[in-house]
Amino acid sequence: MTEILLRDDTRGVAILTMNAPERLNALSDAMLAALQDQIDALAEDRDTRVVILKGAGKAFCAGHDLKEMQAGRKALDGGKAYFADLFARCARVMTGLMRLPQPVIAAPHGIATAAGCQLVASCDLAVAAEGTRFGVNGVNIGLFCSTPMVALTRTIPRKHAFEMLTTGQFIETGRAEALGLINRAVPADMLDDAAWRLAETLAGKLSPALRVGKGLFYDQLEQGIDAAYAMAGAAMVENMMLSETEEGIGAFLEKRPPAWQA
Repeated sequence: MTEILLRDDTRGVAILTMNAPERLNALSDAMLAALQDQIDALAEDRDTRVVILKGAGKAFCAGHDLKEMQAGRKALDGGKAYFADLFARCARVMTGLMRLPQPVIAAPHGIATAAGCQLVASCDLAVAAEGTRFGVNGVNIGLFCSTPMVALTRTIPRKHAFEMLTTGQFIETGRAEALGLINRAVPADMLDDAAWRLAETLAGKLSPALRVGKGLFYDQLEQGIDAAYAMAGAAMVENMMLSETEEGIGAFLEKRPPAWQA
C-alpha cells in the first residue's frame, strides 16, 4: 500500500510530500491523520531545523475530500458530528504547522484550493511554481470556505480575501505574491531547488533563536503594542542568555564565522 505522506530528512531539513496524486492530495481523513502524526513528531524533534511541505503529482492540494464528506452525510444525524470532528481535526493540523518550532515552507504547484490554499496560508513561508492557481472556491458549490478564511485573512489584506471567498475565483502566482500569500514564484522545474535553498538558508541560522523567534512572531500578533513589546523584550532576554548567542556576537565582532553547536 502506497504511503500517503512521505518524509525525507536531509541535513536538518524534513521534506513532507503529500502522496495521493490520484486524488490531487486531498485532505482525506487519512491525509489529515498522517499530517498530524508528523506535526506531533516534529514538535519534539530537536534535529530538524526546517520543514518543507509539498505535493506529489500535478497538484499541491485540492482541499477536503468531497467524496468522503458526502459519505459522511449517511450518518443518522446527517453527518453533523462527523463534519464537526473533520473541521476540528483540520484546524488542529493548520494551527499545528504554525505552532511548530521549526519554520515551515510550503512549495505549492498546480493548484492549491480551499483547504489546500489554507495549507499554504498556514505555513510560515511559501515558494510556488509559476502558474500555480490559488483559490477558496467552496462558494461555487454552496459551501463557504469558512475555515480556510481564518488562515487567509491572517495572511492577505481583508478586501482581497473577501473577494476570493465570495467570487470563488482563482488567483495565479503573480497576484498571490503581490498579496503576500506566497513569498515568490519560480519556474516549475526550479521549485524543489528554490524551496531547498530557502530551507538551507534557514537551517544555517541558530536553531534556538529561530524557535524563540517563530513562537513570538505569532504570539505578539495577537497582542496590543505594549503587550507585544513586553513579550518581545522577554524573548530577547531569553535569547541573549544563550551561550550560542554570545558566540555569535563575538564571532561578528571578530569578523569570523560562529562556531555554533546548536
